Amino acid sequence: MIYLKQFLFSFLSTVGFSIIFNVPKKSIFYASLIGGIGWTIYFHLKSVTSSIMFALFIASIVIGILGEIFARIDKKPVTIFVIPGIVPLVPGYGVYLTMLNLINNDFFKFAKIGTETLFSSGAISIGIILVPSLSRLLKSKKTLK
Repeated sequence: MIYLKQFLFSFLSTVGFSIIFNVPKKSIFYASLIGGIGWTIYFHLKSVTSSIMFALFIASIVIGILGEIFARIDKKPVTIFVIPGIVPLVPGYGVYLTMLNLINNDFFKFAKIGTETLFSSGAISIGIILVPSLSRLLKSKKTLK
């Protein structure tokens, strides 16, 4: 039941961001589905592995794969699906806490939370970049044969 609730809330938040990012109306459902699935995978892996970076990395890979699949189904650019789909994973609260601790001169917490936030965003970026790179690599190998 908790996974359904997590999926539903992340799906709805992705709908909102899809509207803000001017995603075509026909593609909002796919983008929101990607966001919901990505967040649910992250939520599950975070509790199973207790590694936030690994959970973010795998969830962003799944988001990238689903973005590639839905882009081919809907015949739209991948970014229409991946950008709104990745929004639930973005560590906005970590950035907020980092800046708050910097302003309050708590440099230990600033460094600790800031490093975690930086690594989290790095894991998301690498996961998102990895999928299209491997997709292009496999396409080029296929055309060489």
